[in-house]
Amino acid sequence: MTHQHHSPAPGAPTAGGELSLAQKASLTSGAGDFVTQAAGDVPAVSMSDGPHGLRLPKEQGDGGQVDLHSAAPATCFPPAVALGSSWDPQLAGRVAAAIAAEARAHGVHVVLGPGINIKRSPLCGRNFEYFSEDPLVTAEVGGAMVRGLQEAGVGAALKHYAANNQETDRMRVSADIDERPLREIYLRAFERIVRRDRPWSVMSAYNAVNGVPLSENHRLLTDILRAEWGFDGVVMSDWGAVRDRVPALRAGLDLQMPGTGGRTDAEVVAAVESGALDAGALDRSVARLALFARRATAADGAGAGEVSYEAHHELARTAAERCVVLLKNDGELLPLAPDSGTVAVIGELARTPRFQGAGSSQVTPTRLDVPLDCLNAAADGASVTFAAGYALPGSDADTDTAEDLVEEAERLAADGDTVLLFLGLPAQDESEGFDRDHIDLPEAQVRLLERVVAVNPRVVVVLSNGGVVRTAPWHDRVPALVEGWLLGQGGGAALAGVLFGSVNPSGRLAETIPLRLEDSPSHLSFPGEEGHVRYGEGVFVGYRGYDRRRTEVAFPFGHGLSYTTFTYSALTVLPAADGARLDVRVRVANTGQWAGREVVQIYSRGPAGSRVARPERELRGFASLELAPGEEGEVCVSVDRADLAHYSEREAKWRVAGGVHHFEAAASSRDIRLTVPVTLDGDPSGILLTGRHTLAEWLEHPVGGPLLAEAFARGRTDESVGAMADPVMRRFLAGIPLDVIADFPQSSVGPEDVITLSAKVAAEAAGGEPPTDDE
Repeated sequence: MTHQHHSPAPGAPTAGGELSLAQKASLTSGAGDFVTQAAGDVPAVSMSDGPHGLRLPKEQGDGGQVDLHSAAPATCFPPAVALGSSWDPQLAGRVAAAIAAEARAHGVHVVLGPGINIKRSPLCGRNFEYFSEDPLVTAEVGGAMVRGLQEAGVGAALKHYAANNQETDRMRVSADIDERPLREIYLRAFERIVRRDRPWSVMSAYNAVNGVPLSENHRLLTDILRAEWGFDGVVMSDWGAVRDRVPALRAGLDLQMPGTGGRTDAEVVAAVESGALDAGALDRSVARLALFARRATAADGAGAGEVSYEAHHELARTAAERCVVLLKNDGELLPLAPDSGTVAVIGELARTPRFQGAGSSQVTPTRLDVPLDCLNAAADGASVTFAAGYALPGSDADTDTAEDLVEEAERLAADGDTVLLFLGLPAQDESEGFDRDHIDLPEAQVRLLERVVAVNPRVVVVLSNGGVVRTAPWHDRVPALVEGWLLGQGGGAALAGVLFGSVNPSGRLAETIPLRLEDSPSHLSFPGEEGHVRYGEGVFVGYRGYDRRRTEVAFPFGHGLSYTTFTYSALTVLPAADGARLDVRVRVANTGQWAGREVVQIYSRGPAGSRVARPERELRGFASLELAPGEEGEVCVSVDRADLAHYSEREAKWRVAGGVHHFEAAASSRDIRLTVPVTLDGDPSGILLTGRHTLAEWLEHPVGGPLLAEAFARGRTDESVGAMADPVMRRFLAGIPLDVIADFPQSSVGPEDVITLSAKVAAEAAGGEPPTDDE
């Protein structure tokens, strides 16, 4: 979709009415920390951090300045790291609607989220704010949050656009990315959400892409975001991300946040008056900002309605239940029976839980479910004992008592029938603003685990972490492992429900857990050096890289166990009548003894023999269904044909490869249950062949191949026939440009033939429907 932009004449009326130049300039920067400027009949817009709950300032000083260190209570829902593992867009939409209700109650017009950046490396300190290593999971869950907010009358600010995948040097670093991975991985979720869900605003990131800061990146902000994808909302900066206001406006950045007290407004006025900035660029931004402000404030005065924080807490608990991932359950140790003897709960994180990350998304919860308290409540007939086992950094515990804590934990573990061992990352290990140095648990916690396992093998490890932690080699020594992520204020009750069986876990990993950090596809090029980070792994991010390299992992993308079992059957793939999509259907049966929810994942593998490097498989869709024991149901996943395309850098467009595509119904990227082959026609080639293209490229081209074969047949000699018949010589010639071959004395085509053939290919492309390509 292409939008034509027309510049109003300087001084002409805008969507904001008759405004002076100074007023127009003022609209393009904030009035304070979290409020925009009002001018003329354009109202001010109030914003709040809030990807998983509102960060509400308790006090607001003069000029809109806020206290960032204290916040009024709001419901703290599971952060994106957990919500992504729900694989449940509908749930994400319900969470977003609840956040919107609280926003309206507090006069907040726009929530700064969701964050949909890809988890390129497990070291990124802000991974707890992002959904997945996969663009589709990110787009489906993140897009549902955008819809949930905006359908409730509160704007979303889709962030951080784009390629903001690390915290190291985040305000300056250039993410140097080839066009194909940029399009297929890092822009894909943004594109899907912008086209389908129409966010009111997009937040540009701090970093640069290929040397151009995002706030001044005309290609990303205007050429791609607006002209290609049809975005008609406001582009705002991340807080403090604008380096030079004038080129930023010229590039398509509408709003600088926060305000600068008028300093950069004066720069804009001076630039327009001197002719350095086209007045039309400013007018376009003002028109977009006026529309944005009216849309965001449309419900003002209508009454926000009553907010039930108790109902929102219950939703937070329900959401957390969906996010818990059961990684391992040997011998069906879980769930625990309510009367299962003595349960030794070990780990300070059970008593002092981590339930969210640190930084701009930090929420003051309305209440907090503590896992230890909830376990006591859930253990109907069991006896629950507790030992801290370790001290959290910053606590009052003296380091000299560390051995005493371990010995106390050993005694309880030895006396218990089952051990619930709570381990995880302390808050100081992961936050906005810095990346992690490793993915290991604290050494003291690993030593505690070893001591506990030595006295009682019936150990369930429960993890609390915002970023992936390494579970090898110790996960082989424990029979059960639960990934609890950061679960928000209802996480304690959710964990107790899963552990004691009132909840059947159905979460699935939205990112791979590697055996070692060194196995991560981005390891050798993260976080870069001297102001640049090279995305050297290309499209092979996350499971795409692990699977293509056949790297063993601790737990694969999409993995998650249940207390019941499911079998798959009757996989079918049928193209729709218009050919624009394929409907993938599969039947699922609950063959166990528990009611449960299964997340069916649909992957595809591209045609064999492609000259374009492709992942082993890529997620194309997913759906879930809840089944009682013995019940059977069917899921249908619609896959757009366009989603099967790769981005051709040479042709600067998306292309679906012709040939046999294999569609897979799976329980993870490495648990493929059923496979069906489907033959698809490829997209026409957009290449206009010249003599500089190789023999292989000519022969593989849908138009040039037959023309060249005919020319060879007409001009063949004994020598040329012999050369083409020799397989070694054919391979030798395959990589040589045709104009070089044409100069060989024994060649059956000459330089004049190359010119003629190239002209025929160009004429065919311009005037006809060429056959499809099998590349």
